[in-house]
Formats: sequence, C-alpha cells, structure tokens
Amino acid sequence: MEMKEHIRNKFAERFGAPEGEFFASAGRINLIGEHTDYNEGFVFPGAIDKVIMAEIRPNGTDKVRVFSIDIDDYAEFGLREEDAPSQSWARYIFGICREIIKRGGKVQGFDAVFAGNVPLGAGLSSSAALESCFAFALNELFNDGKIDKFELAKIGQSTEHNYCGVNCGIMDQFASVFGKKGHLIRLDCRDLSYEYFPFAPENHTLVLVDSRVKHELKDSPYNKRRESCERVAKSLGVPSLRDVSLAELNAVKVTISDEDYRRAKYVIEERDRVLAVCAALERGDYDEVGRMMYATHEGLSKDYEVSCEELDFLADLAKEIGVTGARIMGGGFGGCTINLVRKDLHDKFIAEATKRFAEKYGHEPKVYDVIISDGARRLEA
Repeated sequence: MEMKEHIRNKFAERFGAPEGEFFASAGRINLIGEHTDYNEGFVFPGAIDKVIMAEIRPNGTDKVRVFSIDIDDYAEFGLREEDAPSQSWARYIFGICREIIKRGGKVQGFDAVFAGNVPLGAGLSSSAALESCFAFALNELFNDGKIDKFELAKIGQSTEHNYCGVNCGIMDQFASVFGKKGHLIRLDCRDLSYEYFPFAPENHTLVLVDSRVKHELKDSPYNKRRESCERVAKSLGVPSLRDVSLAELNAVKVTISDEDYRRAKYVIEERDRVLAVCAALERGDYDEVGRMMYATHEGLSKDYEVSCEELDFLADLAKEIGVTGARIMGGGFGGCTINLVRKDLHDKFIAEATKRFAEKYGHEPKVYDVIISDGARRLEA
C-alpha cells in the first residue's frame, strides 16, 4: 500500500473525520565535506527521495495526540515543559513544539499519524527528517508560514540539543528544510551562507551501500580529532583550519605531532575538494566529482583514520569494478559508503558488492538508490 494511503487509513481509524493535511520532509546525503563542519569549512548535502510523511489536523485542545505507524506506538502530551512524553521518538515532536513556543511562535493541540521510508541506522538522518516535517507543518498550520526556513532548521537542531541529548551540528536539519530537487547545497559552516549547485547526472546514479557494521570504540574519536584540529589552528594563530593553506601547515610540520599534522592535512584538503566538486558540477564533469570522492575516502582512511576494514573493502571494490566515485559517508567506524555509479554498471556493482561483502563478512550489506529531491513541503491531499 502506498505510504500516503496507509497513513490516511490509520488517521481515519484512530482520529476519525475530518481528514488532516499532509506534510513530508526528507532524509539527506552528504556528497563530500566530512569532518569539516567543526573546522568552519563547507559541507555539501542534499535532500533525498526517502521521507518522513505525516497527516496532521488541529484538534482544538491543548493536547498533542500522535501515532507512529513504523513503531506502532501512540503518545499523548501537553504543550508545557513539564508535559514531556516518556517515549524517545515522541520527544522529537514535543521538542519541536516547545522550541517554536520558546521563540514566540504558536502551537495548539493537534492529531497526527506519521510513517517513513528513511532507512534507520544508515546515516540518512531520519531524526532530522522527522523534526523538519513537524516544524514545517506546525509553522504552516499555526503560524501562517511566518517562521523562516533558517529558523525551522535551528528549531530542529535545538530539539536535538535540548530534548534528545544529541549535540549535533545543523547540516542534517538544514538539508531536510532547504533541499531542492536536482541540486546539492554548499553550506558554509562559518556563517551559514549557502548556494545551490546542479546535481542531475544523466548517466550516473547515487547508490548507498550500508555495511550494517558499527564499531564501538573505547575512546571518543570525534573529540580527539577535533582537539587535534584545534591545536593546529591555535599553533598557527587562526580561529580554525578554514583559514590555513597546505603550505602554511607544511611550514610548521616539524613543530607539531605527526598525528596532528595528518588530521589537519585531511581537513585542509577536504575544504579544497568541496570547492573543486562544486566547480566540477557546474561544468558537468562527474568524473572529476568521482576522483574527489575517492580522494576523500583515502584521506578519511589514512590521515583522519575514521574508516574501518569493511568500508575500505567497499571503497576498494567500487574502484575495482569501475565505479566513478566512492567514499565513507558520515562520521566513520562503520555505516555507509556513498557511490557515484554509471548506470551501465549499476546492476553489476550491486550484485558484486552484495556477494563479495557477504562472502568476506558473513552478512549482506543493505543497498539503497537515492535521488536528490525536495526537502520539507506540504503535499497535495
């Protein structure tokens, strides 16, 4: 059954007539620009054709009543700070309500049913899609759309910080809100300026290969890498590595540790790769985009050391088969590779990756084709 029809049936079954309005927001990929956000660099995300979709109707009370089809769970809560629901999934929606109210916006009670096809645990930001879907919907239903898109993204980010215990950056929510079909978004993590770049390849498709592996690490690799970057920036007297050239880094190489040097080298090169990919897309040069993706994977694996055996295997296999570009997507130590695959290689790549990964690691990866699509939006009834 189509997702929208399934939601409509559940909504009518649980809440009766009249029907509500439909809204959706997307998961996201990041084509290139990994571990650059906290160095005030660039990221390059886009919304995808995997969404969280909700039917929502004001109910004339001060209570929110919401049912999750995928989890098969129901939550009911008020709109005051002390009314927080116990279910972790419902806290995302409660947090959106509270963050709008804190900013002087209006939220009243509503009924909602939602479902999604954003794969969970694959690094596609299903939580940001959920936040953006409800933030966009409540802005339309109760605030006449007056809250601007930047603020909607920040509302989602603040929900993660204040109600879900995740100190995330803004890229995921930004991509879910600002996503535009056939375009990726270069987001400057220093000043949050952004620019759209065309991504509509005729002869390529994006394929995610989820290793279904997540390595648990004893230390905090994210914090250690961030500290390395901050040490190098401080030694050069600049606010962040955004302001450092490779020549400037090489000039102080002997005064810093090898590890700090390699971490900083990766970040500086990745900043430049994002800009190179943007220029390549404007020329329609997808081969250059692919070369930059492989270079990013090499840097993440060898210099930043956030890869793992399984992801290196997938990237090496992609190169062996002739895939245009491949790299780790996300923080590392497991999760997905993102692959830019020629359409004539698509089926062969998926068959080979699935078979050979299973032979080596004992389980098949999950594979998802994704298309760059629109972000948060109202749907026709």
